[in-house]
Amino acid sequence: MTDPTTLAAALPPLAAWTAHTLWLARRLRIARTDPLTALPTRDPFTSRALRAVTRRPVSVLLLDIDRFKHVNDAFGHAAGDALLAAVGQRLHHWCTEHNGFAGRLGGDEFAAIADLDDAGAAEALNDLTHRLRANLDIADAVRISPRVSIGICRPDDRPGEPFTARLRAADEAMYAAKSLSTGWRYAAPHPTHATVGGRRAGRRGTHTALASR
Repeated sequence: MTDPTTLAAALPPLAAWTAHTLWLARRLRIARTDPLTALPTRDPFTSRALRAVTRRPVSVLLLDIDRFKHVNDAFGHAAGDALLAAVGQRLHHWCTEHNGFAGRLGGDEFAAIADLDDAGAAEALNDLTHRLRANLDIADAVRISPRVSIGICRPDDRPGEPFTARLRAADEAMYAAKSLSTGWRYAAPHPTHATVGGRRAGRRGTHTALASR
């Protein structure tokens, strides 16, 4: 039988350890969640996506907000933050309906996993585009009509390729959609751009890889 005195002495350290564990768990959760959109950040999204791609046939999407810098410059960073939050939540709800999930990779770039087959992909993407383009009213009577370019790599677009290759394929498709102002575009069966440091040549972030060569 436990001595009551011994038990009483052990309780404060146990309570302190429990509180510390909860604090650490909260800090980890915050670090893995984007504060603006409440979506997973790049690393936790990637980890989950890697598992999803190996378990079932899913589509990989990459999204980029068109003229995001213009929104920041014209209306201020608060407007840009509001736009990011709205796009993130709209994307999250759409993904939930398609047995998937989304993440914010950084800046105005998002990625998503969704159960989309060839037959229903076009209708689902048109629906997503319509939702993302819904007007957003922010402070000072400013109304923004978001425009987002989407690239999608369906399971049959790059069969057997790993998640990283399929995300890059979606990135290429997104770039084509942005260049042609088509809203969204399917991935090509083969790479269409040169690779720099594992990323599409010409995309943001590749200049560092080039400079280090």
